[in-house]
Amino acid sequence: MNAKDTAVASIDHQGGTPVDLVVVGQGYVGLPLAQAAVAKGLTVVGLDRSQYVVDALNSGSSHIDDIADAELATMVEQGYSASADASVQARAKAIVICVPTPLSEAGGPDLTAVTSAAASAAEHLRPGTLVVLESTTYPGTTEEVVRPILEGGGLRAGTDFHLAFSPERVDPGNPVYGIVNTPKVVGGLTPECTAAASELYGRFIDRVVPAKGTREAEMAKLLENTYRHVNIALVNEMAVFCRELGVDLWDAIGLAKTKPFGYQAFYPGPGVGGHCIPIDPNYLSYKVRTLGYPFRFVELAQEINNRMPEYVVSRAMSRLNENGLALSRSRVLLLGVTYKPDIADQRESPAEPVAKKLIDAGAEVAYHDPHVATWKIAGNEVERVETLAGAKADLIVLLTNHSAYTADALPEGVPVLDTRGSLRGTEGVETL
Repeated sequence: MNAKDTAVASIDHQGGTPVDLVVVGQGYVGLPLAQAAVAKGLTVVGLDRSQYVVDALNSGSSHIDDIADAELATMVEQGYSASADASVQARAKAIVICVPTPLSEAGGPDLTAVTSAAASAAEHLRPGTLVVLESTTYPGTTEEVVRPILEGGGLRAGTDFHLAFSPERVDPGNPVYGIVNTPKVVGGLTPECTAAASELYGRFIDRVVPAKGTREAEMAKLLENTYRHVNIALVNEMAVFCRELGVDLWDAIGLAKTKPFGYQAFYPGPGVGGHCIPIDPNYLSYKVRTLGYPFRFVELAQEINNRMPEYVVSRAMSRLNENGLALSRSRVLLLGVTYKPDIADQRESPAEPVAKKLIDAGAEVAYHDPHVATWKIAGNEVERVETLAGAKADLIVLLTNHSAYTADALPEGVPVLDTRGSLRGTEGVETL
């Protein structure tokens, strides 16, 4: 009897209908994964600790940008359901963990959600089950942290059940690449574990890429985002001194990217946001520090990117001073408070530290964002401007280049500080 047959036999012995896949965590990673799997005929249960989220999903109400309510309704019709009952894992042929891995208050990894999910899976684990961790983390987590927890019930990874790591590569709002057509890296504890995970993902993802092991798969994700983190820091630092040199950095980037090899374009901005770049490289830096030395590239990039909100505020102050206004007596309108264009995701958005620094400096702050109905800073609700036409402000700061923010949409006569370079060439607009 192979591992798959063992899993099914164990489930039937325990009672209940077998489930092809239980996805733990129904956020920006877990829900699209469940959607892709159920669309290919897998029976899928989305497990989430929030009963509110579970009730909303089962009633057809989506809470993420990439899945509309109509798409969620289709998922339900195809056999998807959400649950807050962890015992559903006892019926699973495969369990995929997609829970958050934020930073702790000290700036190190916070694996609380991962260890909690692993403990829950261990409680219901059956022989032959495949367990995959997708949450971004440092190399060694799957083997050194998750494996011992899963083995707490007596089953052994690689012998009694399969264990693997597969980094999520979700890019919210990306109209071209989604779960199905983005290659899926898979690294198992053993070659058999890699094969089992590859077989699962191969049922609903176009291309599966086997890794040497779990550590290589974990490192691949951190390498991808550290690469972006460092290159964004490079252009952010260049933005500061290019202004002093009288150089249009956006034009220079446009020229550089005409080279068909050896260069990839990155662009400056008010900071970095999202669920990956501000956080993931710190996991790698943490692991390197356990070896006794710093990861200087990451730490320098973090320092540069973290100081960009302060630079934005200083540029706003200078722009107001040019018009004889003090920041402490000015009204500043922020355009876009999400971390990237045309989505509602605000995770780690640089708009928050920019707004906080403006408020701390005494400015009156309002915001406009077609994707965000309410926004709070330090627990206080920020005034939302409903329409840009005729909006009153002493200065506009464009923080997120939503497609709605065109030159024609701007209120007349209000100076603009464009931190994204999307309004370059428009009268009254200065770039970062």
